[in-house]
Amino acid sequence: MFLPFVVTILVDQFTKYWVRTTPDLHRLELIEGWFRFTYTLNPGMALGVEWFPTPVISTVAIVATIGIASYVFLKISEATLSYVVCMGFILGGAVGNIIDRLFLGIIEGYGGLLEGHVVDFLHFSAQVNGVSLFPYIFNFADVAISVSIGVMILFHRWIIPHEPVSEPLPQSSDQNS
Repeated sequence: MFLPFVVTILVDQFTKYWVRTTPDLHRLELIEGWFRFTYTLNPGMALGVEWFPTPVISTVAIVATIGIASYVFLKISEATLSYVVCMGFILGGAVGNIIDRLFLGIIEGYGGLLEGHVVDFLHFSAQVNGVSLFPYIFNFADVAISVSIGVMILFHRWIIPHEPVSEPLPQSSDQNS
C-alpha cells in the first residue's frame, strides 16, 4: 500500500505544480478536439460541486480520509494484495487533493489553511453538436481514485476482503413438542 500511496502523491503533486507554474500549459491542446490541459482551481468537491465553503469541504475530506485509512489498517490482515494496492491509490489520491486544500491558498496568496483550491487540468474536450461529452476537468489524484474504485467494483469478488461465512448448525430431526 505504501508504494502506490507515495507514487500517487508524488505524481499528482508534480503534475499539478508543473501545470500551475507553466503558463504555456494552462490552455494546451494535446489531441485536437479530444484532450487538452485546461488549468483551473476547484474550490468545491469532485466534479466541481460547490455545496459548502472550501474549509468545510477540506475538513470533511480530511476526516473521511482518516476514517478510510483507519478501516484499511484494521482490515489489512485479511486483505488481498489487489485491495491493498487499490486502497493505496485511493488514499494517495485523497491526500494529494488534501495537500492542495491545506496549502495552496497560502502558496498562491488567496487564502489560509484549509482554504486551498484543488488544481485540475486534465480535460477531455470532445463535443457532439456543441455539447461536451465529459465536461469535467480533473487531475492525476482523481484518476487514481476513480480507476481504483472502478477496478474494485468490477472485480470486487476477488479484491474486497470478505468476512468468513459460518455454516449454520444442522437442525436435529427430533421435534419435541
